[in-house]
Amino acid sequence: MAKRDKAKKRAPTGQRVRRWLWRGALGLVAFALAAVGLYVVVNPPTTPYMISESRRLGGVDHEWTSLDEIAPEMARSVVAAEDARFCQHWGFDVAAIRAAIDAGGARGASTISQQVVKNVYLWQGRSWPRKALEASLTPLVEAFWSKRRIVEVYLNVAEFGEGVFGIDAAAREAFGVSPSELTPTQAARLAAVLPNPKERSAADPTDALRRRAAQIMDGAATIARDGRADCFDRAAG
Repeated sequence: MAKRDKAKKRAPTGQRVRRWLWRGALGLVAFALAAVGLYVVVNPPTTPYMISESRRLGGVDHEWTSLDEIAPEMARSVVAAEDARFCQHWGFDVAAIRAAIDAGGARGASTISQQVVKNVYLWQGRSWPRKALEASLTPLVEAFWSKRRIVEVYLNVAEFGEGVFGIDAAAREAFGVSPSELTPTQAARLAAVLPNPKERSAADPTDALRRRAAQIMDGAATIARDGRADCFDRAAG
């Protein structure tokens, strides 16, 4: 009798599945909010890709550096090179996405914010699950973090060479200087290697990389003049 009463009180299977799916979704949202909120004030000690490369290479070179201790030209250079409309969008550059579609997918449209999400929270490679997570987390990062914080994290987790992560290791490895001592030319060369850091060298640039660096240097000066660097540039404050 008791067993029959218990069976009657038990919710239908479909209702129980929906309840568990709802709880799971809420748990994922809570986890995402906590993960994004944590790095507002805590510097990411490592990333999934750094861990992977450290295992493969037997270690990586990485040291965190505050954006206040990085030459302003470096931040301007990476924004000019990777995401010139960084201060004008909220995570997704619609104009760049449309241009990429018109080009048949031959060009990238990822913003610096999207790259930070991928580097800090996700894994490398192209896949729909990763892109879906990236698209979900990017607005949260834009909502919780300042633009200056996004650039700071980007510069500290980006890969600049084989086993070289972050601008501190990159500046010392390529030019033997601290990040605060980087010249506009050096900053532009480091920004120029970012699309393909394992095959490009800021210390031993090819003619093509020199030309790309010159374009980046001009772009960095332009966004400083026209206000497109104001959201992260301490000189603008």
